[in-house]
Amino acid sequence: MKTKFGHLTYCTNIHPGESWVDHFRELQTHLPLVKKEISPDKPMGIGLRLSNEASLTLIKENNLLEFQNWLKKESLYVIAINGFPFGGFHSEVVKEDVYKPDWSDKRRIEYTLRLFSILKVLLPANEEGGVSTPPLSYFYFDTNENDRTTRRKNSTKYIIKTLVALIRIHNDTGKTLHLDIEPEPDGLLGDFKDWVTWYTSDLLPNAIPSLMDEFGYNFQLAEELTRKHIRLCLDVCHLAVTYEVNPNLISELRRLRIQVGRIQVSSALKVKFPENVEGVLQSLKPFDEKKYLHQVVVITNKGEKKFYRDLNLAIEKGAEAFEEWRIHYHVPIFLESYETFLSTQEELKMILAEQKRESFSQILEVETYTWNVLPQKLQLPIGKSIVRELQWLRSFLDSNSQI
Repeated sequence: MKTKFGHLTYCTNIHPGESWVDHFRELQTHLPLVKKEISPDKPMGIGLRLSNEASLTLIKENNLLEFQNWLKKESLYVIAINGFPFGGFHSEVVKEDVYKPDWSDKRRIEYTLRLFSILKVLLPANEEGGVSTPPLSYFYFDTNENDRTTRRKNSTKYIIKTLVALIRIHNDTGKTLHLDIEPEPDGLLGDFKDWVTWYTSDLLPNAIPSLMDEFGYNFQLAEELTRKHIRLCLDVCHLAVTYEVNPNLISELRRLRIQVGRIQVSSALKVKFPENVEGVLQSLKPFDEKKYLHQVVVITNKGEKKFYRDLNLAIEKGAEAFEEWRIHYHVPIFLESYETFLSTQEELKMILAEQKRESFSQILEVETYTWNVLPQKLQLPIGKSIVRELQWLRSFLDSNSQI
């Protein structure tokens, strides 16, 4: 729903269905119930997750018209699309395959442009909308810096081709669509610092002359349009894992004139080790599940950082007393602790407080998809779980709470 703080929504990646038929069935089951609780009297926006397979079906005119009619009937609208996972997000094992195909592969740009073709039809008039996407690639797909540099260069070329397409859409329709690139631990753009370095050193210097040649724009307009259509997807969980959510983050975004396409409202798992670490390590083992990557960033008791590709590697290595671990686990946002563990809810509140003080994004998208961390007594059916997350978000934004 649209509020003075932006569009409050959630990402439908929590609902299974790689085919459009299966995913639409899930949406028809859950979305009306969520809307009834969250936004009974006003239209409610959704962050639609479409696999490549689903997008190939939905883009067909009859299917898209059917979906539009259903959205209108249910007083729903699409404000954003999640284009990070190409396919298989609910497979038995996902891990690093979530990055495939990456931005060096033409299948990624074909998929992404298809999503934009869908979004330009579904997006309400006078609204901006975005498609989120991976941080170019996965760092460990390559074993040396020369190959990573080549992959980064090829990925940037496809990003610029996407930029050109988005400008053409705007020129033809007047709609502003943006690509929201999402830094993630162990991505080729693994943190905010990596993202900014790529944006300022790779994207802008190559995109600006490309737009000048393609459209005849002057330097200033070419830069302005690059910044308008290529934005940051600020996933709070990811930046909390890398310890980058701090009071300087938003001021740095403003200083660099980087636009935020969406805030993915999410919390990571936080573990503070006591003097006796073995019991805590044992308690962490159930979190080492085989489906998703759970990257770990450690702050040692000497203030140094250590990085692990996945939770099992961190557990095997062990811990020292008084370390802090941040684990890539999209835990429910309404709690700040999970029995013996903590969440990065404090960091999330910091970002939301900044949004309340001076809005820097028009989309706030809850992206919780890990529910098994909750104590049994707090576990609810998926629909009610989503409602609880959105109610917590709305309550915090409406309160006088500041950080």
